[in-house]
Amino acid sequence: MKASSLAHNSILHHVTGHSIYVNDIPLPAGSLHAFPFYSSVAKARIISINCHEARKMKGVKAIINYLDIPGQNQMGPVMHDEPCLATDQVNFIGQVILLIAADNREIAIKAAKLIEVEYEEQLPILHVMEAMEKGELLQAPRKIESGKLDESFEKASLKIEGDFYSEGQEHWYLETQTALCVPQEGKEMKVYSSTQHPSETQAIVAEVLGIPKNAVEVEVKRMGGAFGGKETQANHVAAWAALLARYTGKPVKMHLNRDTDQIITGKRHAFYSQYKVGFNQDGKIEALDVEHNSNGGAALDLSMAILERALFHIDNAYHIPNLRVIGKAWKTNLPPNTAFRGFGAPQAIAVMENIIDRIARSLKKDSAEIRLLNFYQGENQQTPYGQTIGLNPLNRIFKDIMKFSEYEARRKEIALFNLQNKYKKRGMSLVPVKFGISFTTSFLNQAGALVHIYQDGSVMVNHGGTEMGQGLHTKMRQIAAEIFGISPKNVLVTATNTSKVPNTSATAASSGTDLNGKAVEDACLRLKSRLEEAFCLKFPAAKAELTFENGLLKNGEFEIAFKELSNYAYLQQISLSSTGFYKTPNIHFDREKGKGKPFHYFAYGMSVSEVELDVFTGQHILLRTDILHDVGDSINPLIDKGQVEGAFVQGLGWVTTEELRYNEKGQLLTHSPDTYKIPTIDDIPQDFRVELTDYTSNPDNIKKSKAVGEPPFIHGLSVWLALKDAVSAVFNHEKEPYLSIPATHEAIVLCLERMKM
Repeated sequence: MKASSLAHNSILHHVTGHSIYVNDIPLPAGSLHAFPFYSSVAKARIISINCHEARKMKGVKAIINYLDIPGQNQMGPVMHDEPCLATDQVNFIGQVILLIAADNREIAIKAAKLIEVEYEEQLPILHVMEAMEKGELLQAPRKIESGKLDESFEKASLKIEGDFYSEGQEHWYLETQTALCVPQEGKEMKVYSSTQHPSETQAIVAEVLGIPKNAVEVEVKRMGGAFGGKETQANHVAAWAALLARYTGKPVKMHLNRDTDQIITGKRHAFYSQYKVGFNQDGKIEALDVEHNSNGGAALDLSMAILERALFHIDNAYHIPNLRVIGKAWKTNLPPNTAFRGFGAPQAIAVMENIIDRIARSLKKDSAEIRLLNFYQGENQQTPYGQTIGLNPLNRIFKDIMKFSEYEARRKEIALFNLQNKYKKRGMSLVPVKFGISFTTSFLNQAGALVHIYQDGSVMVNHGGTEMGQGLHTKMRQIAAEIFGISPKNVLVTATNTSKVPNTSATAASSGTDLNGKAVEDACLRLKSRLEEAFCLKFPAAKAELTFENGLLKNGEFEIAFKELSNYAYLQQISLSSTGFYKTPNIHFDREKGKGKPFHYFAYGMSVSEVELDVFTGQHILLRTDILHDVGDSINPLIDKGQVEGAFVQGLGWVTTEELRYNEKGQLLTHSPDTYKIPTIDDIPQDFRVELTDYTSNPDNIKKSKAVGEPPFIHGLSVWLALKDAVSAVFNHEKEPYLSIPATHEAIVLCLERMKM
């Protein structure tokens, strides 16, 4: 098997049920199970708490509150504005007030139902527009501006104004939030956590326990999905379990059931955006003014970083010389919203693509034509924040996908179908993506690794990234195996552990392979040079560079097996262990000026989707989706293609079926699989075609590859815009549909009703 087609590291464990997740770890004797007692009201002052009956329940070992926290009562990852346990005020339904430890989880859950709290309820703020009216900003606004906006609007021959709303989204990882905390000697704590960010989990646990970070060891074997939902919010469950473990002196596991997980955790940010665009008769955009308003929830979490990425991506794939985008994050009485695949970019790109769609409809042109006209051209044009585009495959990808998807022929077929059918309409749309790769907080762009070669020639790799099903460990294994010229079977990637590689960044921002791959490469190259030293000791006559391939090291007539040389190097007292480190070069951004180079490079792609809509019910069929996506030189095409497909389907869910419904008191009504609808096999395209580009090599990155985690999520927008196209066809494209996200069946029917009026 070629390295490039290496199967996922855990595939056999997954299909045979032998993969170990936190909830599968055998518990030490005397272990307890935890459950959080949380607020049932969105905003209130706590008058009294009665735990008397719950404490009497057989099997209940501890019920603790904020007064039992030995360290800081805080778990905000950026700003300390999020209490670990509520004090005298609650600010959202799901805010945890008490922690219960019992002999089993069922007892802990039953005990929670016996606790009585008297609240003095206050009027909550639930929607972003309510927060805007009341001025509840989380932090000062952010802004990016370029060109001469006012002057350009005056000169623009055509203008459109409007607003746009996209709802949040539940992460719905298969493995819910889980942590197991085992007290060690003294005040030390071992934490097994389903977290994307072990170093931050380590920091939060250390803070609430009032101990240094070196006393907390966090280990992550794998996660059963995360999608951003375990970047900061896995810290909560780890901190709660750690507090109970410290209080009781016993190992404590907290594993949330699905309903509890959905109720207490934050989601993708809902965005309400207002815009004004100026353009000419051809559809060329001359000026754009946008204000994004995000629903941050009750605490800051990562709202400002998410908002900033939204600002960076308002242009998507289009060169707009005169642009202003302002971002504001608003405080509401919902769980603090958090990272989700795309990290604010999908919300911004949805606004931009809706604008393009409106321009095309107003000019009675195909939206693909308007997109092509506005693409970034060449390599030297700059983004609104001053970064030069660099290698730019947009025009070639457009040409290829138009041919690949048979766009023009199908557009004619759709027009004929719509002419012949009154109650069924078809629609199609093409959507591009240009996605910046790097953490926009510059110092986070760093990674470490630790690599050992053992005497028998086997290799162990440890790095700061976490495996959540995306195949990161598989790619790290491939990188190490290729450098040493050995079979991947001889390379083991071990669980991510803060005691092996410290101070790591989250596995997020699509940078897991980029950063950790380079760190692993650095460690392996250091070891490779030591093996070359050993080779020269073994064969003094050897002079030229060695070749490492097929488990052998060669130089002319001299040859030795990797395994033998490893043992020889050990006997010669040559170190066979090395750390590796990488930091992304030339990344910088001035927030005050709104200028800089926040991204190492851009990833690109395009998709075309076609739908058939029942105009009576809003029900639709996704007939076909074509995706052409840029991953540079793919390290593992099989895994990368799977990531593109999975990201698209998750994006499809966001724009069509996944609806977060709250009542007037802030209670989430869609918090279980029967009410919150993620896509099923019936929702995916009947004809699904995904290809990776073979002409977008990325010379400045690990193995000339590009990130693949988040950018393909944007392709889901092609389905939403195809639905808009089908809705528009009901009125012969004479009326503009106001269709927000998600475009559920109900939303489509209501949109059609409004258009009739």
